[in-house]
Amino acid sequence: MTGRRRLWQWVVVVWVILVAVAGGVTWWLEDSSEPPGPYRWENADPTPSLPEGWESACASATPDEDGRALCFVRTR
Repeated sequence: MTGRRRLWQWVVVVWVILVAVAGGVTWWLEDSSEPPGPYRWENADPTPSLPEGWESACASATPDEDGRALCFVRTR
């Protein structure tokens, strides 16, 4: 019974050491890479402008009760 207990203690000690080393390596690799966070790789491109003549194309759009109208302008 004592041999089995000692074996489990060694298994637990090795597991704890393995988890600590893996956590340290993960932390080290995270610090050595680019800055964290998805906000770093997002492109903040400006909103594309509307094509010329969109005012006349949307003149017949009927607004709703809030004054908003939906208009589709197709370009190439």
